[in-house]
Amino acid sequence: MSNLFNPYNANCLIDLHLHLDGALDTDIVRELAAVQHIPLPEDDNELRAMISVSSGCRSLTDYLEKFDFTTSLLRNGPALTLAVRRVLERQWEQGVMYTEIRFAPLLSVREGFSQEDAVLAAIQGLKEAGDRHTGLILCCMRSRSGDDNLETLEIAKRYLGKGVCGVDLAGNEAIWPNALFSSLLLKAGELGLPFTVHAGEAAGPESVEAAVSCGARRIGHGVRSISDPALMRRLAESRVTLELCPTSNLDTKAVSDLSHYPLRTFMEHGIPVTVNTDDPVISATDIRREWQLLTDEFSVTNDEARAILLNAADAAFCDDTEKARLRDKIHAHFDNK
Repeated sequence: MSNLFNPYNANCLIDLHLHLDGALDTDIVRELAAVQHIPLPEDDNELRAMISVSSGCRSLTDYLEKFDFTTSLLRNGPALTLAVRRVLERQWEQGVMYTEIRFAPLLSVREGFSQEDAVLAAIQGLKEAGDRHTGLILCCMRSRSGDDNLETLEIAKRYLGKGVCGVDLAGNEAIWPNALFSSLLLKAGELGLPFTVHAGEAAGPESVEAAVSCGARRIGHGVRSISDPALMRRLAESRVTLELCPTSNLDTKAVSDLSHYPLRTFMEHGIPVTVNTDDPVISATDIRREWQLLTDEFSVTNDEARAILLNAADAAFCDDTEKARLRDKIHAHFDNK
């Protein structure tokens, strides 16, 4: 019997890095467009080309362009509620037992519809999905004003533990470096908000260093940390968790090819790593495919998969009771192998 991890018979998967507007498949897009009377191409291949990157994607800048359309579908309450519910249903179908969905409420704002309205609509989506072991991460955006982002933090604090589980700083770090947002990140810490930061994806290890120096306990991507041995030691010693998203990292050229993916290097250095989807529709992937890519390339064993999933349980923005449930389910799955 093979000791390699088989994600297709696992129902103990965890996805900590999942963008709502990057997870709207063609069926969800058609449903959202229909209720908002937005015309779409009849051909699914043509629609898919609108929401997924091609092999010609050259950078994070190209990748982020795909969000223009999907984000435009999330600018009212019913649409956000429906999108959250449908995306969660897709997650459960993929064997995910816990997920954190992130979105930027400030990108849904329009006249008569506020950030708080957007968050309440997304929380309603959690409830309609059965509120099964999930939470919302509210994204601050590098491209937006400080006041907008401070409002996001205030709303996150208001609804923390009531559907919201944390905050994030997202956007193109190559254009807007993390060092510019130290006061925002420190404010998140002062408010007692768990937070993660996109770093080490489009910029180098200095981006990760800046986020960690502001108190980030999780890093979105972080793959470029591999070029700085001192930083890797710091990540390991401080138990800062990396939210790895393999296919997305290949699409954005954060990593040149899968053989150079830093999974093994990070593990050998004692850095807590996790496996996530990022934008499953934009990258044409899902959580099981992400795991299978890594297992095929790096021969991930059951024991290693157990350890990675336990990293995710430990790093999740949830309470101790939920963490214990996650750990118990992980151990139960692998103890039967």
